[in-house]
Amino acid sequence: MPRFKAYNYDQNAMVVINYQDQLQPGTFEHAVHYLIEHKLDLSVFHPKYRNDATGRLAYDPAILLKIILFAYSKGITSSREMQWCCETNIIFKALSCDTVPHFTTLASFVSRHADEIEALFEQVLLVCHEQGLLGNELFAIDGCKMSSDASKEWSGTFKELGEKREKLRGLIRHHLLEHYARDEAETEADLDRDIRRAKTTLSLDAAMNKLDRFLKTHSPRMGRGKRIKEVKSNLTDNESAKMTTSKGTIQRYNGVATVDKKHQIIIDAQAFGEGQEHHTLQPVLETVEARFKKLGMAENIYQKGPS
Repeated sequence: MPRFKAYNYDQNAMVVINYQDQLQPGTFEHAVHYLIEHKLDLSVFHPKYRNDATGRLAYDPAILLKIILFAYSKGITSSREMQWCCETNIIFKALSCDTVPHFTTLASFVSRHADEIEALFEQVLLVCHEQGLLGNELFAIDGCKMSSDASKEWSGTFKELGEKREKLRGLIRHHLLEHYARDEAETEADLDRDIRRAKTTLSLDAAMNKLDRFLKTHSPRMGRGKRIKEVKSNLTDNESAKMTTSKGTIQRYNGVATVDKKHQIIIDAQAFGEGQEHHTLQPVLETVEARFKKLGMAENIYQKGPS
């Protein structure tokens, strides 16, 4: 019987590596590293930092961007998972130079720099344009449903939300009347019941106040179409909308991407709080046209064909 050398994957090892050697030319990680280090102007991120003279040193935006963009390419959108990858994955270690930003740092960077990241996206488009990677002849537009951080239970038209507010007021009055009727608890069980009822009353009161504030500070959302009518608002994320999917009705966004045919490069991506995609076509086309003009890539991207 032949004999083979034993091996065991469940073991630790001390390995001496060079981080630059892990970023091999021709790979996506090398492209991300090269673009951020040599092609992109990251000074757009600098104004929001306030540690010129005092305060602790911040993570370089270049490092954070490399981690986030490479994670996105692998389908990783959780900041906690990105932090874990920086601790365990050799490519993430190479891109981050063996630093491990806390997940809150990664999340804060994305949420605080939306405008700067959009400007960076436009810089990448310019690089693609200079390299001849954009055909500018045919664009494909498609969308997909993306979940939002919102509860569909807090959705409704203003009439429905108003009815819900009155229902909560009625429940509060009911619990308060019961509380007054049993104000003097005779046993420990009665006292416990009164405490639970008081907590329920406080919870209902908070929910009613939340509804009341929303109705006073917002206007009804109006849909678009031949017959304009009110669509449901949402207290927790009023830019999202209820959308019907194969998994049922979920509070979501409609993510719409525009892709150049030549090399399948994304030239625009937006999120809309409505399920019908035909309403998103005009704003997407207008955004693409404005961006190409702004970057000097094309004065009139949409050419009229022969009639």
